[in-house]
Amino acid sequence: MRLSRFAALSSSLLLGAVLALTGAGAAQAAETAALDYVALGDSYSSGVGSGSYDSASGDCKRSTKAYPVLWKNANAPSSFAFTACSGARTGDVTANQLGPLSAATDLVSITIGGNDAGFADVMTTCVLQSEATCINRVNQAKAYVDTTLPGKLDSVYDAIRSKAPAAHVVVLGYPRFYQLNGGCIAGLSENERSAINNASDYLNAATAKRAADHGFTFASVVPAFTGHEICSSSSWLHSVNWLNIGESYHPTAAGQSGGYLPSLNGVL
Repeated sequence: MRLSRFAALSSSLLLGAVLALTGAGAAQAAETAALDYVALGDSYSSGVGSGSYDSASGDCKRSTKAYPVLWKNANAPSSFAFTACSGARTGDVTANQLGPLSAATDLVSITIGGNDAGFADVMTTCVLQSEATCINRVNQAKAYVDTTLPGKLDSVYDAIRSKAPAAHVVVLGYPRFYQLNGGCIAGLSENERSAINNASDYLNAATAKRAADHGFTFASVVPAFTGHEICSSSSWLHSVNWLNIGESYHPTAAGQSGGYLPSLNGVL
């Protein structure tokens, strides 16, 4: 990890003694125990869709099964702040979520941009209206990603770097939502599913570019979710749920633990 406190510890005699006496496992424990971790973002980071919500988080719906909490439980960092919130857009992150960041912060994770690009409206349009209207709405979202979203991401990323200048910042993307030619026998057409998948790829590519330009690490979750999309035999994503519409098109608990958590670990 490119984390400030670990860099300091790794050069110390104390960590050298730990390595000599107890091996790499203890070194890893010393590394993560020294971390200050802040988890930011939207519903994909807060854990909407995975259940087990912290009642104190209110409408933000922060889940004990969300990947930031799972990472915290597995690694026991010295401090952990979880401010991700359902429905968050870029402006919500800068206005409401950055309080825990400081010069001492070592690790930051974030998912953001999907709500700015109108993901919820895209899916509502595609579920309720015609194929042509759906694809037109997808194209509108892609145009927004081209023209407007980069500047909004820059604003968030600049604010994170300003408040946490030494942190390793990991920007996680979004999954593809559908397994094409899969087991779904009703619902959207294959053209609609393909257009939505392409839009997700489009958003991920734009986000990855802005993250790289700020010196942040982009973690794609597409490989982890491959084979677990909607219409697969083992989906880690909710399809439309009329009884709990807010969980529609969000990762299940398995999507958080099997998709997002390994993707974060893979870049640390």
